[in-house]
Amino acid sequence: MFDGVDLVRFVFADQHGVLRGKTVTREAMRSVLDGGIGAPSSLLLKDTSGKTAFGVFGGSAPPGFAGAGDVVLVPDESTFRVLPWAEKTGWVLCDLRFPSGEPVPFSPREILRRQLSSAAARGYRMTVGAELEFHVFRSSGPDGLEGTTPGMQLLREESLDGIDGLVWALSSGLKALGLPLRTIEAEFGASQVEITLAASDAAVTADQVMLCRSAVRQIARRLGYTATFMARPAGATVSAGWHLHQSLADVSSGEPVFASVGGVLSGVGESYLEGLLCHAASAAAFAVPTVNGYKRFQSFSLAPDRIGWGVQNRGCMVRVVGSAGDPATRLENRCGEPSANPYLYIASQLACGLAGVADKLELRPALDSPYGPAGAGAPGGPGASGASGASGGAERLPGSLGEAAAALNACDVLRGALTDEVVDWYVALKRQEFGRYLGHVSDWETGEYLGLF
Repeated sequence: MFDGVDLVRFVFADQHGVLRGKTVTREAMRSVLDGGIGAPSSLLLKDTSGKTAFGVFGGSAPPGFAGAGDVVLVPDESTFRVLPWAEKTGWVLCDLRFPSGEPVPFSPREILRRQLSSAAARGYRMTVGAELEFHVFRSSGPDGLEGTTPGMQLLREESLDGIDGLVWALSSGLKALGLPLRTIEAEFGASQVEITLAASDAAVTADQVMLCRSAVRQIARRLGYTATFMARPAGATVSAGWHLHQSLADVSSGEPVFASVGGVLSGVGESYLEGLLCHAASAAAFAVPTVNGYKRFQSFSLAPDRIGWGVQNRGCMVRVVGSAGDPATRLENRCGEPSANPYLYIASQLACGLAGVADKLELRPALDSPYGPAGAGAPGGPGASGASGASGGAERLPGSLGEAAAALNACDVLRGALTDEVVDWYVALKRQEFGRYLGHVSDWETGEYLGLF
C-alpha cells in the first residue's frame, strides 16, 4: 500500500474540523498501523486559539482527560491516499481511542458514527451532498492579499478563466485524491469560488469534506494563493456558505423516503424538515461554529436570516429541492458556514430531523417571503428587531455564537442524541471562544469612539 511513499501523515479531525496529527517515516509506519500513535488528549479540549478550556491539571477535566495524557490515533487504512502535491507523502485519517481501547467520546468522527448507527436501527440511511464556498486571494507579501475575481458576476466564465492555473490544479489534485468533484464555479462575491461534491453516504461525505478543504488550501498555497473557508473575510463582498444537501433512504431496500407521489415531500420528509426547523437555533452552534459565521446572516443576501423553508427558494434556511415523484428529492440547509466541522454539522442535522420524525411533527407553512417585506432587516427598518409581514413572523436565526451556544445548552433533543457529556464539552469550548471575542477591542470600536469621546 505504501509503495513509493517515504512519509505518511496520520491525522484526525478535531472539534473545530481542523486536521491534526503526526508525520511518520517509512521505517515507523508498520508500528503505527499495528498499534496506532499517541497524541495529547488536551488537543480535544482547546478552543480555536489553542487555549485549553478545561483544567487538565487537577481541575475540571472531563473523565479520561486529566493530566493531558495520550489518546491513540488508530489509522483507518481505507482512507489512505497519496498526496499529489507533496513529494512521496501519504495521508491516512484516524479514529481516536483511549489507551484502554475505548472510543474517545469527543471524537467528531465517532459522534457521527453513533448517530448514523442510531438512524440505521430505525431503518434509515443518510445521504449527504456538499456545496462549499470559499475565498481565494493572491499572496502579495507577508501580510498582503489581493483579490482574484471581480465579483457580482455569478458564473461569469472569464472570472474563472482569470485563475485558470489554480482551477486546473484543484481539479487534477482533488480528482487524484479520489474525491467526487462535480463543479468548480465562480461565485457571486469577489474572489469567491464554489466547489460541489457528488452526494454519497453521510460518513463518506464528511471524510471527503475534511480532505477537500485541506487539499484546497495546500494546493492554493503552493501556487501563491491563499484560500480560506472563513465565512466572511475582511473586505468580502459576499459571505461564503456551506449548503448541506441531505436525504434519507430505507436501509433495507435503498428506496428514498423523502419523495412523495402527490406532493413535494412525503410525511417522513415533512416531519424531518420540521425537526430541522424546530431545533435550528440550537443546531446552529454546529452549523455555524465561529463568531465570524454569524455576520453572514443578513437579509436579501442569498443567506438566510430566519428559520423557515421554501420550495426552490434560495432565501430560505432550508430549500426543498425536487418535485412530486422525484426520487432525488432532498433538503438543502443553507445556514451552515464552510468551516463547520462536517461530522458535527451532519450529526446534529440527523439528530434534529429524526427527532421530528419520531414525534411526527406537522410541517409549518412555507415562507413566501423569506426576508419579510422589501426593506425588512435593513438598519432601522421594519425588520430590524424581528421578522414581520409576509414571512409570517418567522423566528430569527441566532445573532451570535453566544446565542447559539445558549440554545444548544438548553436543547433536550440534542442532549438526548449526542449525550450531555458531548454537549457540555462543546458548549464550554464555544463559550470560551465567544468570551475572548467579547473581550477584544476591535478596529471598529477604536475608529468609532477614540476621537469622539
